[in-house]
Amino acid sequence: QVQLVESGGGLVQPGGSLRLSCAASGFTLSNYAMTWYRQAPGKERELVATITSVGGSTNYADSVKGRFTISRDNAKNTGYLQMSSLKPEDTAVYHCNAVNRRYAYWGQGTQVTVSS
Repeated sequence: QVQLVESGGGLVQPGGSLRLSCAASGFTLSNYAMTWYRQAPGKERELVATITSVGGSTNYADSVKGRFTISRDNAKNTGYLQMSSLKPEDTAVYHCNAVNRRYAYWGQGTQVTVSS
């Protein structure tokens, strides 16, 4: 069964950190470009960070540059989003996406809430 499952979300205070995980099953994640998106209530979905399948090049939204890091562990078939210096405006549901020329897969999302 092909699945992407996110985990690691939760409630964190401003300035805190979280690491989101995106576990793939039924396919090899390293053969896909992986992207983290987020969507806050009443707002459009926003691309947060992406990592290519070949070479591992990364790209970030300006709003998270210097604070978030996208990575993958091929041995674990899992991708990550390390989030630091979190702000209330980072509050959203975070989804991971895996795409290649033929297929695209989405996870169900994990809630991140940044609040004191």
